[in-house]
Amino acid sequence: MAKRAASATATLARRAPVDRSKRIEALLGRDWKVALVFVLPMVVLMAGLIFWPFINAILLSLTIRNIVTRTEQFVGLRNYLLLWKDADFRGAVDNTILFTVASVACKFVVGMTIALLLNSKLPFRNVLTGVMLLPWIVPEVVTAMAWRSIYDPIFGGLNPILLQLGLIDHPRGWLSEPQLAMPSVISVNIWKGIPFYTILLLAGLKAIDRELYEAAEVDGADVIARFRHITLPGLKYVILVTVLLSTISTFNTFGLVYLMTGGGPGGVTRLYSILAYERAIIGLRFGPGAAVAFSMAPILALVILLLARFMRRDAAAGSNETSVDRAFAWAGRWIVPALAVVVVLYLAWTGSVVTTILRLVWWVLTALLVVGVVRLLAFALEHGMARLKTAARQRLSVALRVLLLLPMLFFVLFPFYWIIITSFKTDLQIQQYTSIFWPNPWTIEQFQTLLFKTPFLTWFRNTVIVATSSTAIAVGLAALAGYALARLKFLGANTLTTVLLITYLLPGSLLFIPLYRILTNLGIINTYMALIATYPTFLMPFATWVMLGYYRSIPEDLEDAAMIDGATRLGAFWRITLPLAAPALLSVTLFAFTNAWNEFLFAFVFITSESLKTLPVGLQLLVFGDIYPWGQLMGASLLMAIPVMLVYIYAQRYLVEGLTAGSVKG
Repeated sequence: MAKRAASATATLARRAPVDRSKRIEALLGRDWKVALVFVLPMVVLMAGLIFWPFINAILLSLTIRNIVTRTEQFVGLRNYLLLWKDADFRGAVDNTILFTVASVACKFVVGMTIALLLNSKLPFRNVLTGVMLLPWIVPEVVTAMAWRSIYDPIFGGLNPILLQLGLIDHPRGWLSEPQLAMPSVISVNIWKGIPFYTILLLAGLKAIDRELYEAAEVDGADVIARFRHITLPGLKYVILVTVLLSTISTFNTFGLVYLMTGGGPGGVTRLYSILAYERAIIGLRFGPGAAVAFSMAPILALVILLLARFMRRDAAAGSNETSVDRAFAWAGRWIVPALAVVVVLYLAWTGSVVTTILRLVWWVLTALLVVGVVRLLAFALEHGMARLKTAARQRLSVALRVLLLLPMLFFVLFPFYWIIITSFKTDLQIQQYTSIFWPNPWTIEQFQTLLFKTPFLTWFRNTVIVATSSTAIAVGLAALAGYALARLKFLGANTLTTVLLITYLLPGSLLFIPLYRILTNLGIINTYMALIATYPTFLMPFATWVMLGYYRSIPEDLEDAAMIDGATRLGAFWRITLPLAAPALLSVTLFAFTNAWNEFLFAFVFITSESLKTLPVGLQLLVFGDIYPWGQLMGASLLMAIPVMLVYIYAQRYLVEGLTAGSVKG
């Protein structure tokens, strides 16, 4: 009996840990131990440099700084209440809304037009597609400097063209005249945003079955009817996601407008992000500055929730619906009405309801007129071409498409041409305004001055160090976290995926103020570490999302076979999955490196020492007051853009494959 009792006790003792382990697995998930290793670094980074700064910024916006005691005093919602009485704030919000709506609408129309043309039969279509994508990879500071040079009323290239065409009768100050400044910066934002719309809409067009168009054409549907009943329904998901992503990024624009106008003249281009910077960083009023940034948070939150709901649609389709999915579905039904209420309340508060309604009516009537004219032209062309022979009709069709594409091609390429010719001119030629559109003589003196008489090489070295280090950290963590979210079963995986998407959409304009204070308290402000630590906050979420989609496209059977042969989960990941994910890994590395190379806001705020500045910030130091050394600036812009362009040209095939693999057609 004693032996049996002892044996039973030993058996129970062995079963207890097993039962406890099973209960833990039932609670935390089958793969929670492995997932912890893969996900923990990303979670720590997100918690320390995204969520805590976000909470810190909210608390900071409820305080003001006491000048005497040099401490923060809690004032509740006072900073927010004062904003609505602040004419500068209301003006900044009006400017931001105007800038966003006009930019997004024009980018959509131009991007859709280019995508439709590139999706048709054109000579050198692949080359033209690559050319149209060039503005995407050009650094923001290069874009700003190039267009500022083009807009220059004395030495710029726009006024001579318009004078020759008879469109203006005297040189205009495109960035100095209040009535022209906002349309000018909107035009530059459109130029910068065309590739984003073009590449996504073109990918969506290629996913639509060509047989649908052929069947509609047989049934007698004209071009407009085919566009309305086939193209638009087939692109509705792509259009929605593209427009919402563009709206978020455009609404939070800082660097492009700040570099071109600084918010002037007279505040007509001051966006809310610029006002937040002026009050928090320049004025050292962190509480009111944070309140300016977070005053727009409700609108951004609604748009982000709507976008996250649609972007999670495909991910949720293949798994069981969670409470997070249900919450997004519920939120999605109320977002559009909520946005409408917010806009109406704001317009009522500012007293601009009637003006806005009149503008909307004018825009609608103009749009209807344009649609009517386009439909009439399409009808005339289609019926006129129907009388031609097939070969002649095809040649005429191609000629008309090329003719439509030429103005857009000129709009895209002219800034690049202007950068090149200006960088090879002498200072005397630029100042005397001779041979405007061609260097005479060609010279490399601008590059010699730039390389040997300015800190350009120091700024270049700093940019390489920061971009390389932050890219390595972001991509390494993204490769691990993306695999865990795609393959492993653990508690909170779906929630973490959603949080990751929201983190990616979270604008830097909400975080730079608390991050500045946190980095100052840590003693790493104005050091490489300030940028290397913060850059992954906006690089890693997107990289993780892309890697997650690519991992899902790799068959799990390959890993299962490796683990049957004795490999561990980590071994299967390292030897099987990661090599197969090389295209996605390369694409996110290129994307992350480009964003780090081009980043302006954090480098501008966190670095004050000239010896530590990166290229996007350092180029500003070449300007002395109102004197712009355009030759050096254009030469620096060319040198800064060349490395990124060469990398993209070399690896564009892997970029497209990596960014599109694993995605679901919309």
